[in-house]
Amino acid sequence: MKYVHVGINVKNLKASIEFYQKLFNIKPVKVKKDYAKFLLEKPGLNFTLNVRDKVSGNQVNHFGFQVDSTEEVEQHKVRLKEMGLLPTLEEEDTICCYARQDKFWVKDPDGNEWEFFCAKEDTEVRKGDTTCCSTTATIEVKNQESYCCTK
Repeated sequence: MKYVHVGINVKNLKASIEFYQKLFNIKPVKVKKDYAKFLLEKPGLNFTLNVRDKVSGNQVNHFGFQVDSTEEVEQHKVRLKEMGLLPTLEEEDTICCYARQDKFWVKDPDGNEWEFFCAKEDTEVRKGDTTCCSTTATIEVKNQESYCCTK
């Protein structure tokens, strides 16, 4: 297998290309009036943007990059801040998805959430008391236990 393919629908191709150029740190390999394609070698990812008049109802939870160390999380955070993409949430030593993690989140122009995280150790619990695997943790959720990582 050479690439995993992810295609998302977007409303504003120009704004999305600008965001993803910064996020992935590469330029698209193909751009048309209603389409753009990024090919990431590491990890192998074929990522496309597809223009639609309306973007809603997709059941994507979030996207992310698992990296090898907390230092690498910080490097990506600094890189993206320097390009004007400010984290929507930063979490250190948080428990999420049965692991202790350091992470941060950014949102694309259509509201898709992306995390950069390092899993430091496995845990026996899904989440900690005050955190969740999504920037939507800042909104009130009635059943937080079933919400984390399963929106």
